[in-house]
Amino acid sequence: MQEYLEIGQIVNTHGLKGYLKVVPFTDDISRFKEIKTVYIVFRNELVECKIEDVKFIKNLVNLKFVGIDDINDAEKYKGCYLRISRKDAKKLDKNTYFIVDLIGLSVYDEQENKIGILDDIFSAGSRDVYAVKTEDGKQILLPAISKAIKKIDIEQGKIIVDVSQGVCN
Repeated sequence: MQEYLEIGQIVNTHGLKGYLKVVPFTDDISRFKEIKTVYIVFRNELVECKIEDVKFIKNLVNLKFVGIDDINDAEKYKGCYLRISRKDAKKLDKNTYFIVDLIGLSVYDEQENKIGILDDIFSAGSRDVYAVKTEDGKQILLPAISKAIKKIDIEQGKIIVDVSQGVCN
């Protein structure tokens, strides 16, 4: 499992005082109020930053970090990703997983025949959709519902699905 979890991407600066505009990768953006420390992925290095202030504007998060005090300091971080340590991540409910832990898992049908690899997960309105890349390079899209996703076993690295609930591309 990855030690750090990606929680957003810095897309721009905001104002002149060093605020950074972030697109959050979490379902609950209010969670940013609880986070004290993040790591900016800058030139393939993790730069530890303490959060000084958090503001919400529509679906974006504006963050002010200690030591980044003007637009010139902030400008260099545009496009960078934010991560937190896994130990600082919110505890998940039962049968809820971090996307990073699911991507790459082997996907099997209910008879244990390998279908492919979980290649992507994306939001489609009220639910997520799992994109499975099959052994022959095709893609099966499965809604993230109990009818389609029968079992997830992170430790064994596999997902059991009902392919009849999916759509082939």
